[in-house]
Amino acid sequence: MDVVVECHSGHTYADRPKTFYLDHDRFEIETIQAEWRSPEGKHFRVKAKTGCVFELIYDEACDDWQVR
Repeated sequence: MDVVVECHSGHTYADRPKTFYLDHDRFEIETIQAEWRSPEGKHFRVKAKTGCVFELIYDEACDDWQVR
């Protein structure tokens, strides 16, 4: 799936995702429920304003976002 993430970037890129586009659908993030780091990169469990929960993963080595 194609995913594009708009995020707030403070002192580093991808500090806080705000909105993402999954295929042709736009999801505004209501809350970030959890965030953690793994060898893959940064992970965010987010709740969209639609009520759906997603996991966004930012792969720092590839500069690429994924969604689960």
